[in-house]
Amino acid sequence: MDRSPPPFFKQGPSANVRLAFFSLLAVALLIVDARFDTLSRLRQGIATVLYPVQRTLLVPRDLAGSMTGYFVEIDRLREENAEMRRLEAANARALLQTEQLAAENARLRQLLGMRDRTALRSTVAEVLYDARDNFSRRLVVDRGMQHGVQAGQPVIDAHGVVGQVTRAHALSSEVTLVTDRNSTVPVEVRRTGARTLAWGGTVPGTIELRFLPVVTDIREGDELVTSGLDGLFPGGLPVARVSEVSPGATSAFLHVRAAPAAHVERTRLLLILLAEPPVPAPPTAEPADPGARRGRRS
Repeated sequence: MDRSPPPFFKQGPSANVRLAFFSLLAVALLIVDARFDTLSRLRQGIATVLYPVQRTLLVPRDLAGSMTGYFVEIDRLREENAEMRRLEAANARALLQTEQLAAENARLRQLLGMRDRTALRSTVAEVLYDARDNFSRRLVVDRGMQHGVQAGQPVIDAHGVVGQVTRAHALSSEVTLVTDRNSTVPVEVRRTGARTLAWGGTVPGTIELRFLPVVTDIREGDELVTSGLDGLFPGGLPVARVSEVSPGATSAFLHVRAAPAAHVERTRLLLILLAEPPVPAPPTAEPADPGARRGRRS
């Protein structure tokens, strides 16, 4: 039986010759392209022509991903909606309690003949940069005297006291943080009502209470809030939480270290309370000594 192909397929050189020819051609093209980069434009043209085809082939994959993401997003929105409803209920209860406490406070102040506290004006400031001083903790913000900022005004964030304006320029101000060594804030222990001063700690990012007698009732976890006795910081603002209580170098005082309540060195937006810094009282004239006056007359 004759197994040779029909005469119609017997055209040109044999299959082995064509395989060898195209193999050599492919190797030659690879060498030429690698050495002379002559096919880059051809590849760019082919890629441009095939780009719509690639996008079309990717449509089923993108649709599948979009459908999966759609259902995942629905589940996430349902969870967030449930969480927001829970927070709304909790906030509503807190709001009702706050309104009740405010009304009770107003009645008590009326009975005691005290004035209502007026709300302080404030302005939001953004941190521009840290002051370039390794031995202090200061920030420069984008609010200055043009916005009503004065030296001495307190600065807070959503969690507590951040510091105090120590230098006000026309369009910017310098804020000294509560963790600076030279910073002091009058505070009181919320649990006991004991009043003292909070200093910037010797350890960066901490606050210290100095010269507290060893008999002082203070413990780890106690919350420190502003006492309001300086007439500048409103009373009750969170300042720090006590993290360490130990005997000091001398047996007469305690060593108390606290962590600031505010995100002192991590926050970007601050709130400057536009309070009027207290004006120091003029020195009073000493009363004349009657004995000395009589001595001068004699």
